[in-house]
Amino acid sequence: MDERQAAFYSAWAEVLEWMREYAASREGVAFTKESDFPDYIYRMHRPYDLPTTIMVASLSDPGTGLPVLMANASPRHAVFKEVTLHPYDSHVYRKLTLAPDGKGLVEGRRRFTKEMLFDLADDLFGVGVAG
Repeated sequence: MDERQAAFYSAWAEVLEWMREYAASREGVAFTKESDFPDYIYRMHRPYDLPTTIMVASLSDPGTGLPVLMANASPRHAVFKEVTLHPYDSHVYRKLTLAPDGKGLVEGRRRFTKEMLFDLADDLFGVGVAG
């Protein structure tokens, strides 16, 4: 695996950790693994060299079991690597790519941070909204 591909999947693993952290810090939110990378599923007992097996995960409503925010990473065989953040009931989505310096993900030229993920999830889950 080349250096940029390794950096991309490390950044993806970091986003998954942020999602886990978000779910652990908010009542009424669950981190759910939706699917593994296909090449992991078919590896049987052979070693796997990516930092995570998860290709698609969500922040979900444990009451309904429905995802609220889906996140997925391009599989290894994809030429262009990106992470997509997709609010489940929306046609809007955000695409993240590897930062030019190879450290983390960017949306366009803007570095994507844990705070940005938390803000997006708070908006989707209605955290802090008087109701």
